[in-house]
Amino acid sequence: MRTISRRTAVIGAAALTVALAVTGCSKASTGGTPSGSGTGSGGGGSNLNVVFIPKNLGNPYFDASDAGGKTAVGELGGKYSQVGPQTASPDAQVQYINTAAQQHASAIVISANDPKAIGDALTQAKQSGTKVVTFDSDTDPQYRDVFVNQASPEGIAKAQVDGIAKQIGDKGEIAILSAAANATNQNAWIALMKKDLAADHPNIKLVDTVYGNDDDQTSFDKTAALLQTHPNLKGIISPTTVGIAAAARYLSTSDKKGKVALTGLGTPNQMKEYVKDGTVKEFYLWNPTDLGYLAAYAAAALVDGTITGKEGDSFKAGKLGDYKVGANGEVLLGDPTAFNASNVDQFNF
Repeated sequence: MRTISRRTAVIGAAALTVALAVTGCSKASTGGTPSGSGTGSGGGGSNLNVVFIPKNLGNPYFDASDAGGKTAVGELGGKYSQVGPQTASPDAQVQYINTAAQQHASAIVISANDPKAIGDALTQAKQSGTKVVTFDSDTDPQYRDVFVNQASPEGIAKAQVDGIAKQIGDKGEIAILSAAANATNQNAWIALMKKDLAADHPNIKLVDTVYGNDDDQTSFDKTAALLQTHPNLKGIISPTTVGIAAAARYLSTSDKKGKVALTGLGTPNQMKEYVKDGTVKEFYLWNPTDLGYLAAYAAAALVDGTITGKEGDSFKAGKLGDYKVGANGEVLLGDPTAFNASNVDQFNF
């Protein structure tokens, strides 16, 4: 398997429960005078007010990404808030979008639970002058200004498929344990996994795809059900940090430990014990702290007019350096990292 590169910045994340800041302005704060140049650095200032809305609170992945956002907004001299639902569901984010817009947030940075369900709320926020950045999971493009993506969907899908193929000898039955059925990023990766399996791994059969809704107990129960329903299962791919940790927890005390391979997308702190006890050999992820950090800088660049979301726009993202906006308003963080026994202790998020 090829070596997967990574960005070097790693910051430990703490759980964040910050209340939404009220600016008291009559319209969304701009944080600066629009430059329209598309080539400057993302600015900030005391008028910059960025609200992060993860898929759900209490999720270690979003604790890490939002911690990166908080750091970036602090560097820019702005105000940071994190709000969101307890459960990741398509409509649960709408009230938080509406409140942020009503309180004149400069920008909303959101990981969408559905590509369309929050569209009307985001459109109204944009009309009120609030900039909208999606990160991790996108909406339809018309509902946001910029999408900050972790890595190319193709690269993420291929890493996971190649990983499971390597572990099961490139043959046998596998299943996918996903998050919510409507999650944009999950569905894009799964479609690409299926394509890759059909093209390059004809002896691997995908027998089932189930959804744990990014809930630990639901994902745990779905893992148990998969193993009962498919007694010949050789491997599970879980492209969600909650799902892979729950599946590993089940497998670690099951008679299937060491017999059913597990890989997917996880955080090192969640997965270290399962790598060390032999439940999991290798898993993947980008640095979520860097993802939130980049999303905050993209939001600031939109607010001060450095970028508009047009392809070719460029901006500086603090310690991460220079970035360009690609097609359909997408900004790409970088490549995923492979975590295994040789390197998992080097990371703390």
